[in-house]
Amino acid sequence: MRRKFIAGNWKMYKTMPEAIELVSELKRLLAMVRNVDVAVVPPALFVEPVAKRLAESNIGVGVQNIHDGGFGAFTGEISASMLPGLGIKYAVVAHSERRQYFGETDEGANRKVRALLDNGIIPILCIGETLAQREAGETFSVLAKQMAGGLKDLTAGQVAGMVLAYEPVWAIGTGVTAQPEQVAEVHSWLRNWLADRFDAGSAEQVIIQYGGSVKPSNAGELMRVPNVDGALVGGASLDAASFVAIVKSCV
Repeated sequence: MRRKFIAGNWKMYKTMPEAIELVSELKRLLAMVRNVDVAVVPPALFVEPVAKRLAESNIGVGVQNIHDGGFGAFTGEISASMLPGLGIKYAVVAHSERRQYFGETDEGANRKVRALLDNGIIPILCIGETLAQREAGETFSVLAKQMAGGLKDLTAGQVAGMVLAYEPVWAIGTGVTAQPEQVAEVHSWLRNWLADRFDAGSAEQVIIQYGGSVKPSNAGELMRVPNVDGALVGGASLDAASFVAIVKSCV
């Protein structure tokens, strides 16, 4: 069985005390979980204290976004160059909300991925189609464009160490979850696309997560789908009991 990776994306929620309380509870409840990789992705303001609270635990920490450049005059942005030394292991790139609300492009995502890899941070590259695109039969052409753009000029070795998160936009925050057969079809296609573009060995190493209304009631079924290597969890990661239940569905 492939090792699973469950990451909780908090989006723009929680206060500082709530964030520390949540990760303290997660640290306690997940202390004995060793065969599932777990991470939390809090808002940028909370990253350093959360990372300190989770030091010497089995829970990693990520950031939700970065600027694609190095150090420079970009007020309000965070560079990948600032992350090493803070206990940060992952960074989400091109989440559907970044694409929808902030004009994130595949080209920009590629620059962010490359900046993260240059700084030893694992990118979690998000891809996915809207409801209109799925109903128009464009799912795979949309995913192919996002993958080709986001992974442009990367080596097979670089791609092998990455995480992909398939998040159908029509299933994010809607309460609607893609059916297991729909997830299986897309994840198999993604694995094959990677094998064709790079090589089979590297493609097999890539962690492909599913993200879209993942909750305790459906996590177990989703995690049993072939080529689903974990989940990028949104709302359910804001509650310790729910997130722990999702993690333990992989044990």
